[in-house]
Amino acid sequence: MVTARERSPHEGEALARSARLPHASDMHSPCPRWLGLLLALALRTDAPAAPAAFPAIYIANHFENASPLWWEVGDAGEIHLHLVYDHERDSPNRAAGHWHFQVQAPTGANLRLVLHNLDNVWNGRSGSPVSDRTISFTSPDGREWTPVETAHLPGNLLEIELRMPGPSLFIARLEPYRLSDLAAFQEEIRAHRDVGFETIGHTVMGRPLQMLRVGDPGAPHRVLIRTRAHAWEPGGDWVVEGLVRRLLAEDADARRWRREYSVHVLSMANADGVARGLTRLNALGKDLNRNWDRPADPALAPENHALEQWIERLMQAGRKPDLAIDFHNDEGGRLHVSRPETGGERYLANLDRFERLLRRHTWFTEGSTGASFRNPGTMGEGLLARYGIDACIHELNANWIAGLDSFPSARNWQLYGAQLAVVFSEYFASHGVK
Repeated sequence: MVTARERSPHEGEALARSARLPHASDMHSPCPRWLGLLLALALRTDAPAAPAAFPAIYIANHFENASPLWWEVGDAGEIHLHLVYDHERDSPNRAAGHWHFQVQAPTGANLRLVLHNLDNVWNGRSGSPVSDRTISFTSPDGREWTPVETAHLPGNLLEIELRMPGPSLFIARLEPYRLSDLAAFQEEIRAHRDVGFETIGHTVMGRPLQMLRVGDPGAPHRVLIRTRAHAWEPGGDWVVEGLVRRLLAEDADARRWRREYSVHVLSMANADGVARGLTRLNALGKDLNRNWDRPADPALAPENHALEQWIERLMQAGRKPDLAIDFHNDEGGRLHVSRPETGGERYLANLDRFERLLRRHTWFTEGSTGASFRNPGTMGEGLLARYGIDACIHELNANWIAGLDSFPSARNWQLYGAQLAVVFSEYFASHGVK
């Protein structure tokens, strides 16, 4: 782990000038004082020296999913990157925690990157998306990624030190999953006989929201999965890809699972935020994992409104989802299971069984929230309260997978998705699920 060290504060220097600027009336003076002033300024010997050569460094963020930021080079050659906050509508809340950019510098150069603007506000309270545990990822080509350690500096800054392996290097908070990755995956599986797509609505900016179905449309049980309500959190998309690939294999288990249950996936719920490299909120400043305790505003949160309408159509057809999972990333990696104020014994028993199956068949070890936990307004609690769907928020640890003693790579998350296929099968085979 890179450690913090003493350094001079990054600050600019302002130079005061006392010479009087020329006035318009001077232009008509028989003795042009302004000309003398200009000559005196030109002959001054105390003018500052020409600046040293600027380092051959460039920070690029012109590509898909790149984070909005501005940058500057410090006095010691360090690169200061200032992330841009998402601001929540009608709220003091703000969020910055996604970084994805490209460094262009000479091969072999040793660089020190310092990330700023990590002073988030959530639920009206200060918070930070980084800590001493935070990691980052690098890639020379934007496809093959390597985890790197960071240092959490005083002032809530994050430092990344690296040596350039070539003339350019991508840096990202987590291994990215972009809209183009989703489009390529959807095209790959589209022709399979047990795959279906339905456009259920559009984002604020008009991007289509596609519901993927994997499995027999007449299967007796249904799982609903949502990913990317918060744009910075790609783990759920990698999990879904692993799950779908396992379900579409042509072995006897996969064919049986597709008959037992169907999986319905709304990937990239916040597609606008993913495309623009934002952190948490949709294009109109709404958090898509809040306000599920009441119907969504179709103008401000059309992404949630579309999902509600889809759920209600299934319920009218007698095909309500039996289980719903909203995938996220954080630094804990737990299941968020809400505790209803009244009733809920069946729900809690089902989610307890689900957790036990996760521990038995997957690398999941982090556990679930405690007996007093409630988070009103989240999708997990909202679907339970409004529609009677057994639902939870599933956080995926963004720094470490304890069950594998490994970093959270795309490969490890895809493995988790593949392992979920047997979890769902045994969950629905267990008693108590109607």
